[in-house]
Amino acid sequence: MKKYRYIVTELLLSLAAIALVPLAASADDGSRLWLTQEVADIPTGNVRVEGFKASSPTINIAMRELTAWKGHTVIIRKTSEKNVKRDGFVIRRESGGVCISSPSETGALYGVYHLLRLQQTGSGINGEIRENPQYEFRILNHWDNLDGTVERGYAGKSIFWEGSNPKKSIINNRLLRQYARANASVGINGTVLNNVNAQAEILNDDYIERLKSAADIFRPYGIRIYITANYASPLKIGGLKVNDPFDKNVIKWWRDKVKEIYRSVPDFGGFLIKANSEGQPGPNDYGRTHADGANMLADALKPYGGIVMWRAFVYSPNDNDRAKQAYTEFVPLDGKFRDNVIIQIKNGPIDFQPREPYSPLFGAMKKTKTMVEFQITQEYLGHANHLCYLAPMWEEFFASVDPSTLTAACGVANIGLDKNWCGHDFAQANWYAFGRQSWNPHLTSSKIADEWLRQTFTCDESFVEPVKKMMLESREAVVNYMMPLGLHHIFAENHHYGPGPWTWRPNLRPDWTATYYHQADQNGIGFDRTLTGSNAVSQYPADLCKQYGDAFDCPDEYLLWFHHLPWSFRMKSGRTLWDELCRHYQTGLEQAREFQRTWDSVKQYVDDERYLRVQNKLKIQTLDAQWWKDACLLYFQSINHLVIPIDIERPVHNLNDMKSYNIPLGIYGNAPYGFSK
Repeated sequence: MKKYRYIVTELLLSLAAIALVPLAASADDGSRLWLTQEVADIPTGNVRVEGFKASSPTINIAMRELTAWKGHTVIIRKTSEKNVKRDGFVIRRESGGVCISSPSETGALYGVYHLLRLQQTGSGINGEIRENPQYEFRILNHWDNLDGTVERGYAGKSIFWEGSNPKKSIINNRLLRQYARANASVGINGTVLNNVNAQAEILNDDYIERLKSAADIFRPYGIRIYITANYASPLKIGGLKVNDPFDKNVIKWWRDKVKEIYRSVPDFGGFLIKANSEGQPGPNDYGRTHADGANMLADALKPYGGIVMWRAFVYSPNDNDRAKQAYTEFVPLDGKFRDNVIIQIKNGPIDFQPREPYSPLFGAMKKTKTMVEFQITQEYLGHANHLCYLAPMWEEFFASVDPSTLTAACGVANIGLDKNWCGHDFAQANWYAFGRQSWNPHLTSSKIADEWLRQTFTCDESFVEPVKKMMLESREAVVNYMMPLGLHHIFAENHHYGPGPWTWRPNLRPDWTATYYHQADQNGIGFDRTLTGSNAVSQYPADLCKQYGDAFDCPDEYLLWFHHLPWSFRMKSGRTLWDELCRHYQTGLEQAREFQRTWDSVKQYVDDERYLRVQNKLKIQTLDAQWWKDACLLYFQSINHLVIPIDIERPVHNLNDMKSYNIPLGIYGNAPYGFSK
């Protein structure tokens, strides 16, 4: 126990050091994100505007941004080219300068940011550059509560809400402009301002006025606002006795409320809805379907051009496999949703795990609009303490799901009032990557990391190449030291941060325990989702069903997701499953240590403040990797009684001590523990 207390003490000291280190003259608090070029308050650059009004707020922003341009004259021109989408743009050289053309002011602004990106990264304009966004809707979801707390937030309190009384809280216009600018620079064009576990009060007059203030700030940057509405709002704040979507009074209440919102926010985007999930109210409460509920809201929004994003994250304690339920509930409703309803589906079938196969709902709903929901905030990936670059995860998703079959993309944000916005300086890269990949899902994670590093730090290759390598390996490292070979959801009961493969209590729902997912016993480990198990494989296309269902053909990374196998199962490497599992945990720990060495080697290229902040985070990550390795291997060893291979480092912790340790959540984030999202 003393040794484990020592580790925890070191962790706390590392955190304290972040606040105590004196700032160097060249200190950078991270607040500028990747937008490090100096921009004037008044347009002073050599810019010519053709077809647009130079006095418009959006074009004025574009002209101000171009004060950072170091090249020849820039022409911002309105175009009517047929193969350029509304938000798209074309950049080409013309006699005496560079022309950015677009059919819209917002598209022109995106073109300006792209031109400046080329300058910041040291790239040239080779021929014509033509860019169109893959998705019309590229949206951040904020799980911010009206009292200012952020569920699953690890970067301080909400940037939108400062208290439960909107009249007494002051909106920070400057901060919201910086937020809008950052989003526009990577093509994000929408934001959901409140938690999916919604409070009905956001639909009251005072909050609608607050929405108007935010919308007015965001509009020149091409950003529309959305809100999550509590499905029981007619009952909770409207004085009605039911929420039945077929009830004429309920229908009228929503239509009146939507009309009221659009009077204040004429470009309001619409609603995000979490219904009949984790205790949230919904149409199922009245014997109605998800389609019935979504369509009622869609009809109210339709005259104004609004949309409904209806989450498919549903599960109950009665199903024999939580991974199957969304497919089971939604596929029979395919084709029954209005055309302004988009079904919002998490990238995997469980819950933002370090690695999951793609959700089989993608591709199964052929007559219904669908969108992918990624998680930018690292709820299951070390919160804001671990370096975990997520673009490789999303690239992996888009390699499995054809991007053209989706209508939109959204990401659960990692943004708070911390000066560096995201808690971890490298977590900013995930915000950046989401914007870039929702604009162009075909961009590689390597390309995006390269862009972000050059804009955020330096273009010096001696820095970029080793740090990019570290970023690209980081997600796989987290998988290795947390849940390799398809293991998932084996966190401790009180949080989604540290290991708890032993988690089980007789009065706890089975699917809220770790043992439900890893199914480890003396004979083997893994969740059987084959034909002889839960048969979740049958929800995938025939070729994948066959591949995933065959233990010898299933990719190693999904093996224990789909199979319960003997500890002695012979892997493709020739090692037993137990030996292979041990080596993955060891590899993850070694990768975390290597990240420390890499960062130390580039000290000369980074200002002292950011260098020390990241260094301390990497120390914590390495301590945590050791904790995960020891906890998982010692627990599984207590079940299978096998020897840890001699070439694997011996554990430094005691299993009983780790079982009894509870994390004080204030260290790791301000979000209270709640149900998984």
